[in-house]
Amino acid sequence: MRTGGDLLKDVKTSYVPELLNNNTFTKIRQKREVTLSQENFTDYEELRNDTELEFYKNFESKSLEWTLSLPLDQEGNDLFELDQSQLAPPSPNKSHALFWNSRLNYDEIRELQASTMRKYMNESADPCEDFYEYACGNWNKYHTIPADRTSYDTFEMLRENLDTVLRNLLSEAMDKEYYFTNGTMKAADKARFFYRSCMNEERLESRGEKPLIKLLDELGGWPIIQPDWDDTNFKLEELMANLKLYNNDILITEWIGPDIINSKNYIIQIDQTTLGLPGRSYFLDPSYSKYLRAYKVFILAVASILGAPLNEAIQDVNDVITFETKLANIMVPSENRRNVTDLYLKTSIGALQKIFPQFDWVHYFSIVLGKEAELEESVACYCMDYLHKLFDILAHTTPRTVSNYLIWRFVRHRTNNLDNRFLMAKQRFYHVLFGREKSPPRWQFCVSQVNSNMGMALGSLFVKKYFDENSKNDTLEMTKQLQEAFRLILKENKWLGDDTKDYARMKIDKMNLKIGYPDFLLDQDELSEKYYDVDAHPDYFFENTLSILRHLTRIEQRKIGTEVNKTTWGTAPAVVNAYYSRNKNQIIFPAGILQPPFYHKHFPKSLNFGGIGVVIGHEITHGFDDKGRLFDHYGNLQQWWKEDSIYNFHQRAKCMIDQYNSYIIPDVDTYMDGFITQGENIADNGGLKQAFRAYETWLKHNPDADETLPGINLTGRQLFFLNFAQVWCGKQRIDTVKSRLKVAVHAPGIFRVIGSLSNSEDFAKIYNCPINSGMNPSEKCSLW
Repeated sequence: MRTGGDLLKDVKTSYVPELLNNNTFTKIRQKREVTLSQENFTDYEELRNDTELEFYKNFESKSLEWTLSLPLDQEGNDLFELDQSQLAPPSPNKSHALFWNSRLNYDEIRELQASTMRKYMNESADPCEDFYEYACGNWNKYHTIPADRTSYDTFEMLRENLDTVLRNLLSEAMDKEYYFTNGTMKAADKARFFYRSCMNEERLESRGEKPLIKLLDELGGWPIIQPDWDDTNFKLEELMANLKLYNNDILITEWIGPDIINSKNYIIQIDQTTLGLPGRSYFLDPSYSKYLRAYKVFILAVASILGAPLNEAIQDVNDVITFETKLANIMVPSENRRNVTDLYLKTSIGALQKIFPQFDWVHYFSIVLGKEAELEESVACYCMDYLHKLFDILAHTTPRTVSNYLIWRFVRHRTNNLDNRFLMAKQRFYHVLFGREKSPPRWQFCVSQVNSNMGMALGSLFVKKYFDENSKNDTLEMTKQLQEAFRLILKENKWLGDDTKDYARMKIDKMNLKIGYPDFLLDQDELSEKYYDVDAHPDYFFENTLSILRHLTRIEQRKIGTEVNKTTWGTAPAVVNAYYSRNKNQIIFPAGILQPPFYHKHFPKSLNFGGIGVVIGHEITHGFDDKGRLFDHYGNLQQWWKEDSIYNFHQRAKCMIDQYNSYIIPDVDTYMDGFITQGENIADNGGLKQAFRAYETWLKHNPDADETLPGINLTGRQLFFLNFAQVWCGKQRIDTVKSRLKVAVHAPGIFRVIGSLSNSEDFAKIYNCPINSGMNPSEKCSLW
């Protein structure tokens, strides 16, 4: 889920659709159930019925165990059981599996790519009526959604292949002299220790819930598992701040980021909360009630594992849900938060203390920042109205409920670091919420944990062994060609005023490019220094995670009062994604995305321009979408557009909003939201146009290039559009589609293809589509 705070943190876009958290795992168990009494569930009967959860009480044990009554498939197999084949890495996607470890020559690469593209195509479909069906019509014949996935598409396949490579790097034996360089453990070895601690399931099982209980005691306890919990010593500010030290934002989202008015300086920033479900509609819309009840079950199951008395826990859970529903009700919907200018208010800690004296802001920030907070310290606030309503709710809510909620939101994330009982409870919740039938294999979960938390350390192993510098140079050259294409399109533009055009050219000229990885990854001493305060031990996964979380918080909070270095990287290199930062006017293309079908040095240029070229153009266009256009060439929020140009922009943006509003999402028979997705739709359309223009320019300078693929009777120009479309072949579970409907900023893949191509004059010409055919409407939307 992307919330307001997420959108404003570094104000960074993402090319790949929203990812749903798959970070859980189910281990094989011989004993499935223990017996517990149902008599305590008369007050919670609807919860048990609607989610098929059965609780049984084992009177021979003083401890309370919880298991789930799990559905079986047609052959009687437990849908959530992990089969033996999952204990080993899956067979990578054959069409791209050889990439990272292969030495395939020019002809072999082209034949492999051609065979892949041919098998996914439905050549009986008319490309002028439904190009997605033409490009991806046979994709479903070769792929089903794996039981441990919420969706399956090109990006998932590429991640699988990349994860397999990363797993091998993390599993490599370390030299006996591995531990230290200049007195500090090497960052790469800390990453390997972190991975091993995650994989040490026997140790996790033996420790059980003990590490979490110890931490909860240090935080003042979790009332739901302590009926005699005393609120005498409860201090809201202290608990929120201590949870923030573990990188958790609850009730108020707080971070240190570039001031959007003066992006050279870091500033404290606060925004409205996130929620425990994907969006506020899950709490407010009755049609989402089954997900809310599953959420209740999840809380109750986790609490019971930790020893919560049943009757009291049921009431506590209901109170927590009531409280979170109130939070959802006062949150400003994402569709009302697209204009950052309207949200931004620059204030100070002292001013917040006067406006909201019921909350000790000085004490809160002193704990978070690790030093005495000063009253004059600036704060960028994006949620003033929310804060007024929040403190009113808090004034009418008992400390027990507030504490229960805060600790729950923290505990939920820590279930990832505990034994199988917690992961089983989470998997049951994910099955209801997203339709995912199994958890991913343990090794894949652990690779994800390392890459999410120690991405630079893992990335250093990856780029040293696998990254081809030629691809970096090639992509850099393509980026320059895409920028030049944008300049030409800007020159031809008829709806922008000359002054606005001049500023736009300045912004494109100042755009900072980051491709592959940051240079410091190759410097072992510098990289190790960045992780100097991270503890890593092969037996303590829970504590290792806490150490990393504290490290991440310290790194962020230390930025306060310093100047922003706009040349630094903000993402790990071993990921399949691309980003644009509005605060830095910076584009990042991590090493992990520079693989087929996006890029290969032996591909025809048509495929590279239709793959990574469109991605480059997409990110460039984000500098000029509905939000990006509000920021100048330095990354400052500034009105550099003339009024007539703003009016023309909105008229053209409305055309695109209306266009995407008219698309009905398959399987759920619901219209997609063209307003929420407008920024990504603008970027898709602009990126496609720029990439094709750059490809045309390249063809003029390389008229004799072989732009064909064996066995595919298409020209290079036609292959450009085919590769663009096949990037988006895939499908999602229905529950996943529903979960993204009201929060996703990306359109479903099918409409990223159809929407962009139906607006493309170039596509209609290259495929000779008649006017008013399905893919060539007479009325087209165009911005960049």
